[in-house]
Amino acid sequence: MSFRGLLTRKYFTLLRLAQWQQLMVLFINDVPVTILQADEAPDQGHYNYELDAATEPITQARLIHHVWIRNVSEADFDTLLGLLNSHVPTNILSVIVTTTGFNVKKLLREKFKIVKAGGGLVRKKEKFLMIYRMKKWDLPKGKRERNESYKRTAVREVEEECNVSVKLGRKICTTWHTYTMNKRAMLKKTRWYAMDCSDDADMKPAVEEDIEELRWMTRKEVYHALEHSYKSIAYVFNQYYRKIELKSTP
Repeated sequence: MSFRGLLTRKYFTLLRLAQWQQLMVLFINDVPVTILQADEAPDQGHYNYELDAATEPITQARLIHHVWIRNVSEADFDTLLGLLNSHVPTNILSVIVTTTGFNVKKLLREKFKIVKAGGGLVRKKEKFLMIYRMKKWDLPKGKRERNESYKRTAVREVEEECNVSVKLGRKICTTWHTYTMNKRAMLKKTRWYAMDCSDDADMKPAVEEDIEELRWMTRKEVYHALEHSYKSIAYVFNQYYRKIELKSTP
C-alpha cells in the first residue's frame, strides 16, 4: 500500500474532511471538528453515530468515536466547545457539525483571542523536513508580525526555526486550533505553504524555541512520525498530497 493509502486508512475520517463544502476544520484539544454548510451532510461511511441537536441534547456521553451532529444552533455549538475544551472525551475521535447557518467565525472571535500564524511543509527531493518539539513531531510555524503577510511569516519562521533557505511554493491549507495561554482561550489560525529547500548546509534547530531535533524524513518515516504528532499536522500532509502532489502528477 502507498504512503498516502496508509495515511488515509489511519485517519479515515480526519483526512477526508475536505471532500465536503466545509466552512473550516477546527482542532479542539487535538479533536478535529469539521464545520459544514447548513445544507451539507457527510457520507455515511465517515461517521459512526448521528445526533440531531434539534431534538437531542449534546452531552459528553454522546460524543463517541466519529460523530455527525446536525441542526447545530449557536447555543449548541457553544455547548460542544465547552465539552471538548473542558475534558477530552476518551472515546471521541472526530466531530462533524452541520450548522443551522449562524456565523461560526463571528462566534469564535467572541470566545477566543485569534492568533495568526504561518508555517511550511519543506521538501528536499523525496523527503520532508519535520521538527521535534515538546515531545511531538511537528512542522515549523510561528506567529505573524505586524504588517507582515502570511507568506512572509511562513518563510521567515521556517528559516528562523531550522536555519535553512527555502523557496516558497503554493498554499496548502489553513488550520485552526485552540489552546490556553495564561488562562486565556486562544485560537490559532495557521496558513500552510509548500516550500522547496534551497540550502540546508547550516541546518540546526532553534533551541530557544524548544526545538530539539530536525530531521529529513521519507514518506514512510513521516507516516510513523505522525503517530507521535498532532492531528492537525496529519491534516496538513493529507491536504498537501490531495491538492498539490496529485495535481502535479501527469
